[in-house]
Amino acid sequence: MLKTKYENEAVTLMRSNNIAILSTVSKRYEDFPFGSLITYVTDQNRSIYIYASDIAEHTKNILNNPKSCLTIFNITKEDDKQNSSRLSIMGNFNKVEKGESLESCKDRFFTFLPKSEEYSKMHDFNFYKLEPQNIRWIGGFGEISWLKDESWKLKEPAWANDEKSMVEHMNVDHKDVVIACLKGFYGINDIKALMIGISIDGYYLESHNKIYYIPFDKLCLNSKEVRKELVVHAKKFKGVS
Repeated sequence: MLKTKYENEAVTLMRSNNIAILSTVSKRYEDFPFGSLITYVTDQNRSIYIYASDIAEHTKNILNNPKSCLTIFNITKEDDKQNSSRLSIMGNFNKVEKGESLESCKDRFFTFLPKSEEYSKMHDFNFYKLEPQNIRWIGGFGEISWLKDESWKLKEPAWANDEKSMVEHMNVDHKDVVIACLKGFYGINDIKALMIGISIDGYYLESHNKIYYIPFDKLCLNSKEVRKELVVHAKKFKGVS
């Protein structure tokens, strides 16, 4: 399934970043909007998670009123900063309760933001999942659109439980492809580069303690589709010198 232009650009912005502005409804000050700088991680599908302390003002706001807006942006190097791309995702934040989903969320969050694991030693930190309802994309001047919220409500891919083995297979048996894709897409030559995760939209490589996202052209909801896209990238980037 091909992604639309705006959808692809919006998802790539979301996947390539881990910092956003979280706007919540203030509990203390009569429903005024309250902005916070937060880190986030995306799941295999397009679910978004944050890790927040109970004593944080935005957490108190979420627990009182889950309606929130997450704004992700990429500041352009051009003089006109208003031409920067940004994505606003409105919806409800709900606490991730104990169980398999919590363990999966914790594992992924600490893989992508390892320093956050230090917060787990503090007992008042919990994970919250954003349930999207409205998505606004601005890619620059004239590139503005409300995106279909259904695209952010996709079910877990059929390969969800096989992600770790798929990543290990790439790092052990196709290390040359991992290295070639990082060099071909980002111009970075690192023989120690590793794949650390896969999503329905693309995959993540780690190099020198930094994470790089490489998008697929198509949605990959089963393992066969993932394999096809990785083969396309292998053929495309292995010849890059």
